[in-house]
Amino acid sequence: MNATLGYLSILAAVVGALGITVRGFIAMRDPERANKGYLGLPVILFVSGAVGAMFFLELGLLTDDFSIKYIANNSSTTTPFLFKVASGWASLEGSIVLWGLVLAGFTFAVYARFFRSESGDRLAAGALAIMGLISLYFFGLMATISDPFARCVQTFSDGVGCVTGENAILANVISSPIEGRGANALLQNHWLMALHPPTLYVGYVGLSVPFAFAISALLLKTTGAAWLTRTRNWTVFAWMFLTAGIVLGGLWSYEVLGWGGYWAWDPVENASFMPWLVATAFLHSSVVQARRGMLQSWNFVLVITTFALTILGTFLTRSGVIVSVHSFSQSAIGPALLIFLVVVLLGSLGLFASRAHTIASSPRLDSLSSREGVFLFNNLLLTVFAFMVLTGTLYPLFVEAFSDSTVGVGRPFFDRMAIPLSFLLLLAMGIGPVSPYRAASARVVWERIRWPVRVALGAAALAVVFGYRNSFLLLGVLAAVFVMGVIIRNLYDAARTRADKLGIGRRQAAARIMRGDPHYWGGQISHLGVAILALGIAFSANLSETATVTIDAGDTVNFAGFEVTYEQEFSRQEPGRFVTGADITVTRDGSVVGTYQPRLNQYGNTRESIATPEVDTMFSGDLYLSLRSIDPSSVTLEVYWFPFIWLIWVGGFLAAAAGVWGFAVKKPERSVARDDTRV
Repeated sequence: MNATLGYLSILAAVVGALGITVRGFIAMRDPERANKGYLGLPVILFVSGAVGAMFFLELGLLTDDFSIKYIANNSSTTTPFLFKVASGWASLEGSIVLWGLVLAGFTFAVYARFFRSESGDRLAAGALAIMGLISLYFFGLMATISDPFARCVQTFSDGVGCVTGENAILANVISSPIEGRGANALLQNHWLMALHPPTLYVGYVGLSVPFAFAISALLLKTTGAAWLTRTRNWTVFAWMFLTAGIVLGGLWSYEVLGWGGYWAWDPVENASFMPWLVATAFLHSSVVQARRGMLQSWNFVLVITTFALTILGTFLTRSGVIVSVHSFSQSAIGPALLIFLVVVLLGSLGLFASRAHTIASSPRLDSLSSREGVFLFNNLLLTVFAFMVLTGTLYPLFVEAFSDSTVGVGRPFFDRMAIPLSFLLLLAMGIGPVSPYRAASARVVWERIRWPVRVALGAAALAVVFGYRNSFLLLGVLAAVFVMGVIIRNLYDAARTRADKLGIGRRQAAARIMRGDPHYWGGQISHLGVAILALGIAFSANLSETATVTIDAGDTVNFAGFEVTYEQEFSRQEPGRFVTGADITVTRDGSVVGTYQPRLNQYGNTRESIATPEVDTMFSGDLYLSLRSIDPSSVTLEVYWFPFIWLIWVGGFLAAAAGVWGFAVKKPERSVARDDTRV
């Protein structure tokens, strides 16, 4: 029953998406039909189908309906509740269902936001039509080659899991396994699995909204910033979730995989990072177009590229063309996604080329020494960064595809390119907000950055006094503190001026200023988060210590100022897994720091053991213990010390959450003067 109702829900969503596409294009040509009533029925049908598909998939997972192939191969009766729910997006077919559900949510949100009245809105109608086309593709995948409700017709010989399946409606013979194979062990080893993919998908799919409005504007030959201003909040919202998803992914990797790191330039990590880079460039350049009418053509290119990179990311994750901790399946969906990516690129860029003459009349840059010039430099750095990551990610695939040789592009290449680009981006991040529009004299800019530069130099000198001599660390401190200083100085000077003018306290004046331009200050808070993150990377990457130690029972080894003692082995049965681990006591200068239990987890029917590290976060850094092997007489551990690594998580989540300021804070009717806030 779950399979039949779920598949019928997919068909309903397909019909609804087709209706949105057809009626959206009709309404785009006929403003009288661009209203809530005309577009409402297909939208409601589409959303109902998408919700129904996910509901019946989750219901099947929670009721152990192993007659459905996907459930038989990705869940089991012993899988804990949280990970049964998360199994809904743990593998290929389920992840496409999640993508479709999030897309339906954004489609309904666009419909509800722009069709509140009966007045025509051709631009929004065209955007809905484009979103309908995207939806039609993804739900078409579910209805054909990526069916999440295929019924099991052949089980494995041991009766656990399903070998082959057929369409839920057409299947004649059903063979339900006696037990499911369970989720991939890595995917049920930490609660972040339930949070990281949905968060990332909201960011991915949310970027379809500005893309849809951009294509609608091109179809209608609409010039100006109308499509930008109408989608700015949507872009910021998607960017927030994409940022949070990337940070959650790094935290998941750090907490689960036991290798001591959070970012390895894995191809699928790169696949989420590339659209983030280009979306960040788009957010900055859209400000220039909204204020000065510049970079119109560039913004179309950026938003098209951003959406295309989200499709590329899905292809890399789910096609099986790469070996990655994120890639758990190979399927015919790979070629289908690649074809869709080509269609998106050719269709969008072809449309842009045909409309280029209508949007090429934007004002020219008055001077490179201006805020517009810094934004342009920022855009150049971000796009070069994205191109570098794209090249390093795809080059091995092209070599392998067109020759018999296999090559690898490793971390040294990415680090060598990323480090100087990151320093330049921090420099632009600091100078941009204090540079005047149109033209900026060196005297004015220096007056505005003089105090932050002195503070940054003082912070670097203080680091030297404390014994830090690493050049990359000192540069990181210098750049990060400079950005923080610019933001604090900017707010302080504006608050002081406002307080003197109105006769109020400086805290009250600062609050008024930040409420007066919430989007700008939301961006500044995000910059502050990025600077804190950069500081965390500088300390943890350049001052980390690591060692592989073998300790006999009862013995102690010294590491990074700690004394590490192996007490005893333990083993126990926990819900859904069998745990083997070591009791480790850590002391420092005779005082107990803590007792830790790094472990190996074994799930269900799998023989593979997953190493789960023990991490103790202190103010000064993280003590990280990862189990490599164990027996009653000895244990082998990977031991790490990461100074101030918590700054990465604080900064990353602050950067992601900063956009909330722009949404939650309403601008007063009589806003603060811009000259007080954006110097």
